Amino acid sequence: MPQMKISFLGTGAGTSTNRAHTAMVYDCDDGTRLLIDTSSGNSVARSGSKLGIPVESFDKVLISHHHPDHLSGLLFVQFSRALERLDAPPLDVYITSESLDWAISLCASSHLNIDEVDRDGAKNSAGRQVMRWIVVAPGEQLQLGPTTTASCFPADHISGSVGWQVSSDGISVVFSGDTRFNPELVKASQDARLLIHEAFRTDDESDIAFAHGHSTSGDAGRAAAEARVEELVITHLDSEFDSNSQLLIDDAKKHYLGPASAATDLHQITITSTQTN
Repeated sequence: MPQMKISFLGTGAGTSTNRAHTAMVYDCDDGTRLLIDTSSGNSVARSGSKLGIPVESFDKVLISHHHPDHLSGLLFVQFSRALERLDAPPLDVYITSESLDWAISLCASSHLNIDEVDRDGAKNSAGRQVMRWIVVAPGEQLQLGPTTTASCFPADHISGSVGWQVSSDGISVVFSGDTRFNPELVKASQDARLLIHEAFRTDDESDIAFAHGHSTSGDAGRAAAEARVEELVITHLDSEFDSNSQLLIDDAKKHYLGPASAATDLHQITITSTQTN
């Protein structure tokens, strides 16, 4: 039976002091490995090494938006990868046009193994291309592996922000990205095997979540219920919920009756397709 393994390298909100910032790895049954967002600093390399996922094993990255807690770790991913794999092809980075503008600025200002950067990609001082930008638009279907596809959908956060739907061997996994309650996410998540949804606050503090462009755990539960997903995992937790994520889970369960949990750094889950012939 087809499987997909999800590894949470970072599950903290941008203001979290207890968790690494957002990054996940999807290991699909066809051998495709995807890095979803890149956290900040060297968190991807540090967390990945603890789970036996070396940073040099990444060839494809899906970016949700340009905020530094999701994008800035890309510099360290490409740097470590290039050092460990001298013959590696460029790292393919799937990104919206708006977020690419910020990624180019980030690369140009850091010069971390990057001597030249434009809208095609980034090269080091030896002229080796270390990253290749692949600009995506919502609804565009991307073939990422023999049986693995992905498409993004608009998120209600900042300009150019998206969520991602990945399908592989009949298994559909949706990541909300940073977003307020999002009807586009509900459409993309219909009957998905797993919804990974941010939860910045409970419904009691919905005004705070909304003002910051984020969802509540109740929003996550409502989205999961409306989309009829099989399982909900909440992530992107702020510091106050680090030791008591049950508050968020209980809030989500007021609206969603299926299995719901909160991810933690270094947490891994393996899901299988429940489709029957």
